[in-house]
Amino acid sequence: MATKKLTEKVKEPKFKVGDYVVYPIHGVGEVTEVAKKVILGKKKDCYIMEIQGSKMKVSIPVERAIDVGIRSIIDKKEIKKVLILLKKDEVDTEEDWKVRYQNNMNKIKSGSIFEVADVCRNLYKRAYGKELSIMERKLYESAYNLVKMEIALSKGVPQEEAGNIVSDVLAASVQGLAPPPPPKEIDDLDLE
Repeated sequence: MATKKLTEKVKEPKFKVGDYVVYPIHGVGEVTEVAKKVILGKKKDCYIMEIQGSKMKVSIPVERAIDVGIRSIIDKKEIKKVLILLKKDEVDTEEDWKVRYQNNMNKIKSGSIFEVADVCRNLYKRAYGKELSIMERKLYESAYNLVKMEIALSKGVPQEEAGNIVSDVLAASVQGLAPPPPPKEIDDLDLE
């Protein structure tokens, strides 16, 4: 009986030290090191990343990077597509906030800048007409920050400038919509 020797497919690191990448949910990070780490008793090549904004350090095996959705920052030419998506008239019509929250969370977990921009736009427009739940507000802030950081790095501009660009596009997307209704308490007052 011959014993087959299993050969592991070694994946070469796609990213190098100094590259900025997107790690779904965590955000944009800089690869600070590619090093060997012991994981479950086996030595593996890992990306060591520092997540922008939080300065959190994360480590992910090179062989798992694609599986978990780590990707490069979008090209400059993709920024226009993101901004067009942010300005679209579409909005999520799901009324059950729990279902809407889960759908939006799945979009953010996808790692796609376009899905994240979709969440940002939908929650911004929803907040324009009604107050968001605390969880949805946090989700909006997360989506907004992810879009802002990726645009800043792609364009090579400060995050504040990228934030202004995103905010201006979102504000323009609600121009022409009816303003949000006044708080209910004012409607119920008898002013005569």
